[in-house]
Amino acid sequence: MLGLERTVEGAARAKGEALVETGSLTFRGDAVDPATGRKFFLDFPCDLQPGEPVTFVLNLHGGGSLGNWQRHYFPLVDFKQSHRLVIATPTAAVQRPFAPGGPPVRVWISEEDDEHLQNIVNLVVAELGPESIRAFWLAGHSQGGMTSARLLQTPFFADRVDGFISLSGGRLGRAEWTPRFGPPKADGSPPEPRPSMPPPELPVGDFSFIYTTGEREIVALPETSPWAEKYGAGPRVRQPDIVDDQPGQIWDFGRCTYPVWGLKAGPGQAEVWRYPNARDGRVIADVVRIGKGHTEGLEPRVTDALLQLMLQEPGGKIAAGAAVSNGAAD
Repeated sequence: MLGLERTVEGAARAKGEALVETGSLTFRGDAVDPATGRKFFLDFPCDLQPGEPVTFVLNLHGGGSLGNWQRHYFPLVDFKQSHRLVIATPTAAVQRPFAPGGPPVRVWISEEDDEHLQNIVNLVVAELGPESIRAFWLAGHSQGGMTSARLLQTPFFADRVDGFISLSGGRLGRAEWTPRFGPPKADGSPPEPRPSMPPPELPVGDFSFIYTTGEREIVALPETSPWAEKYGAGPRVRQPDIVDDQPGQIWDFGRCTYPVWGLKAGPGQAEVWRYPNARDGRVIADVVRIGKGHTEGLEPRVTDALLQLMLQEPGGKIAAGAAVSNGAAD
C-alpha cells in the first residue's frame, strides 16, 4: 500500500520505557502524504488482497503526544491481521500552548492539520478502492478525541465516517471531568481545579459512538445517553467485565505519580455498558476502565473488546458515496 510492502515494525515498536530509550517514540512512520510531505504510520495486514473488505481507522493522538505514542496507547496494530484493519496514525504539525499561558505542546489545529487528515483518507480510499472500506472509524485520545468530534462537524468527515471512538476524549452527553483533572504540577501535586465549561452541542451526523475512559478521570458515568436516545436505543445494559492480566504498553513516563493523570500501566478491569437496539444498527457503548487515569495505555483484552464493538457497525458510507458519485457521472 502506498509503496509500502509491509507495515513498520522493528524499531518503531517497543514497550514501556524502551520506546524512549531506543528513540522509537519520535519516529513518524514510512507512509508519505505527497501533497504536504508529512509522514504517517500506515499499518495493514501483510497478506491484504486486492478488493478485500477492511475496517479503516484514523487514529489521532492527544495534546502533547505523537503518532507512535498513540499506536501504543490504543494498539490496534496488534490486531490488524486478525481483524483485517487498516490503521493510519499521523502526528500533528505544530506546537502551541494548550491553555493560555501554558507551555507549547503538540496539538491538532484545523488550519495546520485538516488538509493532511483529508489527504490521508483520500490516499487510503484510492489505494484500496471505496468498495473495500467496510467501515471507517475515527479514534482519538484526549485532544485527538475532541479533534475527531470537531472533524465530524465538517462535510468531508460527516459524509464518510461510520463510527467514532473517544478514548478519554469527551463523551456525547458529557461525563464530567474530575475537578482536578490534568497533569500534575512540577512538584507532583495535583493541578488547580478546572473551570466549569458548558457542554458542547451534539454533532448532527449519523455514526456509531463508543466512549472509553479511566474511572479516575471523571466524576461519574452518566446512566443515560442522548446519542442512544437519538437512535431510539434501549436503556443501557451491563455487559460482562473485561479482565486483563497484562498491562498496556505505554504511559506518561515523566508524570506517572498522579492517579487522575495516570500511573505506570498495569493489568486492569473494565466495565462495559451497551445501549441495545439502536436504529440502523448503530453501536453505542460506554467502557470505564476501573482504577485507571488519563494516560495509561489500553490493555490487550480491552482493546480487543473495543474492536469487537467497532466491527459490529454496519458501515458503508464511503462505498455508498462512491456509488452515488459514479451514478451521477454516468
